Amino acid sequence: MKRLFLIGLLLWSVLVSAQEEAGVKKLSLPEGYEAKLDVVYTTVGNWKGREDVYFNAKAEKPTPVVFNIHGGGWNHGTKESQSGFGSFFKMGFAVVNIEYRLSGVAAAPAAVEDVRSAILYVVLHAKEYHINPQQIVVMGSSAGAHLALMAGLLQNDNRFDADFKDVTNFRIAAIIDKYSPTDLTVAGIEKNKSAAAWLGSYLGNQEKMASVSPIYYVKKTSPPIFIVHGNADPTVPYAQSTALKKKLDEAGVINEMITVEDGGHGNFTKEKKDEVSAAIIQFIKKQLQL
Repeated sequence: MKRLFLIGLLLWSVLVSAQEEAGVKKLSLPEGYEAKLDVVYTTVGNWKGREDVYFNAKAEKPTPVVFNIHGGGWNHGTKESQSGFGSFFKMGFAVVNIEYRLSGVAAAPAAVEDVRSAILYVVLHAKEYHINPQQIVVMGSSAGAHLALMAGLLQNDNRFDADFKDVTNFRIAAIIDKYSPTDLTVAGIEKNKSAAAWLGSYLGNQEKMASVSPIYYVKKTSPPIFIVHGNADPTVPYAQSTALKKKLDEAGVINEMITVEDGGHGNFTKEKKDEVSAAIIQFIKKQLQL
């Protein structure tokens, strides 16, 4: 009986391990690259913020860096689910994959604070990771794009920088926004369960909701922004991106927007995904003058 129990326990542990690994996308790194996984960039109570850093310490000079932020309605998702960084590695970029507090752990503005901290931690360790803090790209999808926009548009505004308020020697060179919520003050936001849960005590307070809405941080000195959004998105209204583009155009901010006709919430065709990926790379190269 005991033996059967041990065999069952072993099979269960193998199954759990396989399930956990199923959500992890292994990254293939080019020669010369190193990976530092689960680097703790901040500790808040019992929660530790972790990020994965992929960098080339042997590059001739400090490299540009892309910070990637996963989506998931602010309430789920993991950094381990992210991949598709091959194009950045080919260009010699470092890549940092960020995790942040989900709404089940802490409501707004916790995730914004975490993403800012994750970026500024790497800036503080720029020599160790051989990155150029003047060539930072922030990228995300959906809720991750919202956080990318917030982190990038804040620039040197340190209101959400927690223990990193003294870190100022950096520059956000470009922001990549994939179908992001941009204005959380819109009427009816309380009906969106994910947004309402993340806003928490901010819900219903227009000033506080605006403080975590990227569109209200746009100004003429804002970083260049690339936007992609499907005009049939059932999750994040397409109007959220068109409103952002209008604000960017009015402020004279460099931007490019691709509309995916009949596109849903990121579930574009392979051909369209390839087209968007190529456009993103060209946008980044142009803004970083590579």
